[in-house]
Amino acid sequence: MEKIIVTGCNGQLGRAINKELAGKYEIVNTDVFEGEGITPLDITNVDNVIKLAREVKPSAIINCAAYTAVDKQESDVDLSYKINAIGPRNLAIAATEVGSKLVHVSTDYVFEGNGTRPYVEFDKTGPVSVYGKTKLAGEEFVKQFADRFFIVRTAWLYGDGKNFVKTMLGLSERMDEISVVMDQQGTPTSAKELAKAIAYLFPTDNYGVFHGTCEGSTNWADFTDEIFRIAGKTTKVNHVTTAQYLEKNPQAAPRPAYSILENYMLKLTSDYMFADWHDAIEEYLKELL
Repeated sequence: MEKIIVTGCNGQLGRAINKELAGKYEIVNTDVFEGEGITPLDITNVDNVIKLAREVKPSAIINCAAYTAVDKQESDVDLSYKINAIGPRNLAIAATEVGSKLVHVSTDYVFEGNGTRPYVEFDKTGPVSVYGKTKLAGEEFVKQFADRFFIVRTAWLYGDGKNFVKTMLGLSERMDEISVVMDQQGTPTSAKELAKAIAYLFPTDNYGVFHGTCEGSTNWADFTDEIFRIAGKTTKVNHVTTAQYLEKNPQAAPRPAYSILENYMLKLTSDYMFADWHDAIEEYLKELL
């Protein structure tokens, strides 16, 4: 059975990848902290990464590890570059050394976020936050050092772990009304759907940069309305502007106002389609509740 190294195995996507690939590959799970069935790995240490790759000799490395605390990174720049840029560089170097493929997961934050139509893989990047800048640097390192790679940009991810959906459901238990931003557009994407797409993609030779989000688009406030509708919650959602939100949360990092991604490369090079975001959130909430 082919071996796969999964980094960040305790995260939402790492867990979804494990479910999707169970029984099909021998999975070597890694994370910063050791746990049952988990090999401790600091992806910011190139020697450790190469050592593990040499021991395992995987057919693919799937990098689900990332520093995703967007606001915190504005004042934690060094750590952000270490995890989001140097980490992928090290994995790319190791993958090339042992002849394995590399799947690297990136983000909509690599774009400026002022678009008027869905971003495709050929559009110019222009990140405005530390998170976006470090994730773009990670992409560039992967292109530079990996022989065979898939860079998959996703957005608004939710799955088994801490996420927007669970945060909203938690607030609905304690509050009669909440305020949610209505002028930031994107596509909620389930980790399960993303894991399915990665499982489809990496056994192929269809290398390059891909966008990987559910189909369709919405804004955070409308997304919250849909979550509450499916979950049967009566909490009122006040639709507010980003400016109104920033008045009360001035420490928040800049976020893309428009981050709808078009899965253009998948459509150009395959017949693979993600589920619509409405269907994906309904399936997720049925399993969660």
